[in-house]
Amino acid sequence: MTTTDPEDDTGTLCDLMPKLRRRARRLARSTDEAEDMAQEAMLRLLQQMQRDGKIEMPERYAMTLLHNLARYRWRSRQVTEELTEDMACAPPLAPARIACAELQAAIDRLPEDQAALMRLVMLGETSPRVLAARVGVPKGTVMSRLGRARRRLRKEMGLEGSVIELL
Repeated sequence: MTTTDPEDDTGTLCDLMPKLRRRARRLARSTDEAEDMAQEAMLRLLQQMQRDGKIEMPERYAMTLLHNLARYRWRSRQVTEELTEDMACAPPLAPARIACAELQAAIDRLPEDQAALMRLVMLGETSPRVLAARVGVPKGTVMSRLGRARRRLRKEMGLEGSVIELL
């Protein structure tokens, strides 16, 4: 549907206003705010039609305007707090990198059959069935090797008795 002049398509625009109001009620906190947003969207639509003289899909354009108005209102309502000096610094990466390096070294000390499975798990493979197919052993063997490997890694990393041990 192409609209070239707002005066020529008054019926279509009059039909659009109730749709805008319904949508605005879903987006706004109150009926007054919804009415304001619907009228603002219609006003901007008419201004754009007068400026450009042509809008291919006025209903879609008006709904987009309405959603953008709602987003603007939501963002302007958000309370922001003053940044302090301690908020500006990023946490250091060194402890995490050291822990990863220590874990990699502990995996390298595992028996080769367990270490190979743990390396596959590190690469993202978590299905025992797929691991068994890749390594060429039964699924039960994979499960027991992974269990022994995890138990030994927890012990070496000093995580025995922690919540992580339950995992």
